[in-house]
Amino acid sequence: MPEQSNRFISNLTRDTYALILAGGKGSRLYELTEWRAKPATYFGGKFRIIDFPLSNCVNSGVRRVGVATQYKSHSLIRHINRAWGHFKKEMGESIEILPASQRYGDKWYEGTADAVFQNIDIIKHELPKYVMILSGDHIYKMDYGLMIAQHVESGADMTVCCIEVPTEEAAGAFGVMTVDENNKVQRFDEKPAQPSEVPGKPGTTLASMGNYVFNTEFLFEQLKLDNQKESSSGDFGHDIIPSIIESHNVYAYPFIDPETGGQPYWRDVGTLDSFWEANMELVHPKPQLNMYDNTWPIWTYQEQSPPAKFVFDEKGRTGCAIGSTTAAGVIVSGSTVRNSLLFTQVRVNSFCEINEAVILPGATIGRNCKVLKAIIDRSVHIPEGLDIGVDHEQDKANGFRVTGKGVVLVTREMIDAYNAKNAKNANNA
Repeated sequence: MPEQSNRFISNLTRDTYALILAGGKGSRLYELTEWRAKPATYFGGKFRIIDFPLSNCVNSGVRRVGVATQYKSHSLIRHINRAWGHFKKEMGESIEILPASQRYGDKWYEGTADAVFQNIDIIKHELPKYVMILSGDHIYKMDYGLMIAQHVESGADMTVCCIEVPTEEAAGAFGVMTVDENNKVQRFDEKPAQPSEVPGKPGTTLASMGNYVFNTEFLFEQLKLDNQKESSSGDFGHDIIPSIIESHNVYAYPFIDPETGGQPYWRDVGTLDSFWEANMELVHPKPQLNMYDNTWPIWTYQEQSPPAKFVFDEKGRTGCAIGSTTAAGVIVSGSTVRNSLLFTQVRVNSFCEINEAVILPGATIGRNCKVLKAIIDRSVHIPEGLDIGVDHEQDKANGFRVTGKGVVLVTREMIDAYNAKNAKNANNA
């Protein structure tokens, strides 16, 4: 990211209200989001996914933010209150939680546009010139001020932030844009089976990131018109954008690295495999996502925990972590951790082998365990002697989820069922 002195913090960002859509279920994460919304999912050793768009807002100078929540939002609301509840309304800044509350009619949020429509009165009270709509599901660092500046300079009614992705990856997953030489959007297809390619770049598609900038009055006008259409699904991609392309100025804002002009880091961790892969990238010697960048910090709630500790240095019982990331409060006791990411308060007991594992806060690994290429959910207690990721057929028999790429997910419910089954078998023996 650019140095702080070069950030586009101006009246443009101060006149912008950001609404983060954070009600996503994250169904392709399966049991990992059974009790939490996708934006509340843990990432990177100490963060939650929602911390990235919120940090981008604060670092960009956009300090009036609403977070629209819906699906199983308790952990998300608790985290926002703890990590982001210190903003002062009297200082012109606030991060407010906007749960679905049937403000207009008897329905909950039914689409991305409907979620904004149901909060029009709250946004109007802030008197912004511009409204920025953000997805709460993605991992990236971005100066929103640059996008807002282009929106104003281009005379756009709406600006769509976009990124180049492989065409195969975009199929059925992203909104796809076709633009002219001035980045004016000519066509928008929501999750097409056969996405159009970027001219001159075969195999590459211009995909929407789900981030938009609107002139406020124009946004309100379009949301009210859309709400009157019985056939509308209340979604920006399906309904709003296609309906305004021909009659209004809709521009694309290409998300590029301002220093290199290349493709910046951006991850949609919407599947178990992509979630595991994105976390594994962080243990590389020089990961693309720089978590140690003091000029663009990622803010979050900091638990009061002691430093990580590695104990015992005996033959066959040495506590160490190699090529790994360990958060505060971690204890590795007489075990070897390799190429793994351990969150806060994780405990690994003696004689274990941990490799390519993402272990979420408060999990405990019992003695004599092997955990290979796995995701261990929060507060899971792996019983002594249990191997995970060594034999996938056995993993499935134990009730664990195994992905197509061989990542094993273990949750508390799975372990409870495993323990109950073993106890029953022992009683019947």
